[in-house]
Amino acid sequence: MASIALAGVDESIGKAQLKSLPVKDYGANFMQFGDDNIQVTIRTGVYLPTKHKQMFLEKHLVKIDGKPYYGGNYGETPHTTIEAVTVLVGKDTVAVPATAYFDLYDPKFSFSQSGSTRSRNGVYLSNDKHTFYIYMFNPDNGGTEYTWVIRDKQYLRRVVDVGFLTR
Repeated sequence: MASIALAGVDESIGKAQLKSLPVKDYGANFMQFGDDNIQVTIRTGVYLPTKHKQMFLEKHLVKIDGKPYYGGNYGETPHTTIEAVTVLVGKDTVAVPATAYFDLYDPKFSFSQSGSTRSRNGVYLSNDKHTFYIYMFNPDNGGTEYTWVIRDKQYLRRVVDVGFLTR
């Protein structure tokens, strides 16, 4: 993962870059990657405060539904959620459980840098062809990276790195 994550850039020096899947389509609430074998779609939804238990400390949101949350501007009420991460490998659907993204808020499909629109999001294939990584970067509030790991057509785990741009 060091070769794709900004937080691991120093570890990736001298390592071969991983092959990435092209962006097939995108919009305000989704981004889709794919090739002939793998299709990945990340879809967002609207965050509705009335559907969540919010815990505030001195007017700052610190927990949602009794748990810490990631992404966006920490302490502020989020605007969007990750509604679904859909993965197809061949004709098989890979189940990515809601617990893999339920606490990730305000994802960014793109950001502005030096007057142009950019995206660091991607799907990266390992050299062994058994594993791929779904990666999202949110530059807000010191930087947050979400990475979901899929191996042999099964969801393996997620990795969340928070605040690495301020280290």
